[in-house]
Amino acid sequence: MAENKMFCFQCQETAKGTGCTIKGVCGKEATTSKWQDLLLSVVRGIGTIQHSIGEEPTPEVTHFLTDALFTTITNANFNDQDILQKVDKGIVLKKQLLQKAASMNIHLPAYQEVTWGGEKTDYEAEGARESVLRHENPDIRSLKELTMLGLKGMAAYYEHAAHLGEENSEIISFICRALATISNPDAAMNTLLGVVLETGKYGVDVMALLDKANTQAYGNPELTRVNIGTGSNPGILISGHDLKDIEDLLIQTEGTGIDVYTHGEMLPAHYYPQLKKYKHLVGNYGNAWWKQKEEFESFNGPVVFTTNCIVPPSPSAGYRNRVFTTNSTGFPGWKHIQAGADGHKDFSEVIALAKTCQPPREIETGEIIGGFAHAQVFALADKIVEAVKSGAIRKFVVMSGCDGRMKSRNYYEEFAKALPQDVVILTSGCAKFKYNKLNLGDINGIPRVLDAGQCNDSYSWAVVALKLKEIFGASDINELPIFFNIAWYEQKAVIVLLALLHLGVKNIHLGPTLPAFCSPAVLKVLVDTFGIAGNGTVEEDIKKYIG
Repeated sequence: MAENKMFCFQCQETAKGTGCTIKGVCGKEATTSKWQDLLLSVVRGIGTIQHSIGEEPTPEVTHFLTDALFTTITNANFNDQDILQKVDKGIVLKKQLLQKAASMNIHLPAYQEVTWGGEKTDYEAEGARESVLRHENPDIRSLKELTMLGLKGMAAYYEHAAHLGEENSEIISFICRALATISNPDAAMNTLLGVVLETGKYGVDVMALLDKANTQAYGNPELTRVNIGTGSNPGILISGHDLKDIEDLLIQTEGTGIDVYTHGEMLPAHYYPQLKKYKHLVGNYGNAWWKQKEEFESFNGPVVFTTNCIVPPSPSAGYRNRVFTTNSTGFPGWKHIQAGADGHKDFSEVIALAKTCQPPREIETGEIIGGFAHAQVFALADKIVEAVKSGAIRKFVVMSGCDGRMKSRNYYEEFAKALPQDVVILTSGCAKFKYNKLNLGDINGIPRVLDAGQCNDSYSWAVVALKLKEIFGASDINELPIFFNIAWYEQKAVIVLLALLHLGVKNIHLGPTLPAFCSPAVLKVLVDTFGIAGNGTVEEDIKKYIG
């Protein structure tokens, strides 16, 4: 592989629908891609050795694996130095595990990821050797990467749960076992397909873990009207998914005269009773992640990234010196805020900067409604069941997932607009920004767009579907009047998809394009087994799936 080349096909916007080879559409440089490949090689080595040892993973192994996997998610970390520091740390940990295995007389498999010595002079060569293209067989490559991408999403959700004190060693042990299978150059197709499907099972488990962590810490999300205008005070804009971070920020900004606004996937913070109680949590500013260049500019104040969805700023961007990163995120030149020994973060530098900034420039006014996670939906269950039985609600469409830059994503706005008035949209993730500000009305007082929250809150729709299955006495989840029309972009969407497949959901509509990391043969298995299909026209799809 030439030094200026790369290969990455993990996101929906990958170049030409096949793979980025010069520079990522996300803005990732070829060198960054190489260091991420190197880091993932170390991750596979550690996972394989840990699985061979057979003991419960230590906190050090758990944190390294989840942090490293999260670091390589699309739009999370563009900082080569940060990624290489994680490689260094991983090699130290790997050598400790090798010593432990030797002391226990454990025979380790002779996979490249296990035997590589970790010499710094060999970093570039190892990064090239261990790229996605290390497998010549496209079907083997596809199945291994499908699992790997699912593990990345799983690690992201696990990290958020762990920040709130909820952990599950069985999930980490599975990650290690899956990494060992991926590392095996002789793994059979059936074995790899089995691990893909098992990844979905643990995807359900990790989303349940995060749901428990969020609701125990902050209460059950409740029906909430969120302001999309601005106040007159200087503000801090917080993006991403980590609720522990926004809580730290809200506590530290209380009484300072600084307002806090959410952006993108942090919008659902407004739905939690223990977060919405802060009066200086003023509202949500802007839209989905991909509009951040213009929205960060007009916001005027500092921006905090708690997770992925970074769009590299242009060199002339006025906001480039007022962005901070936390957790697994990073960007060259941006200040990174580490957690202290107590797990909390000190946002004093962000607050001091905010005090010197102008208030946000208002870009819209009004409000949006959300907070329909499973507990709130169950509170409305009688009303919803009656509406279904009476025919007032004909069908539910789950339109969860991601938003993105491609014009083809306008399909989702047009689909929402074209739905018959007796159809309710169930949404979660930033996909909702395509239609959550449209006036789509209600059915007997039930809003026609029910927003459960972040992408991980797709779990709520699985819980709701299983409850409706019980209420209506259906023998199969697919007998319910529910159609899944999912938009995907990055790897958290992959684990959500695998989780839905594990729960037995069939005929999922997946768009705006089908994944490049699925080879034709693997895609055929998914189509034949689960009925996965891609987008048609809005008119065709509504006629086919809604009637």
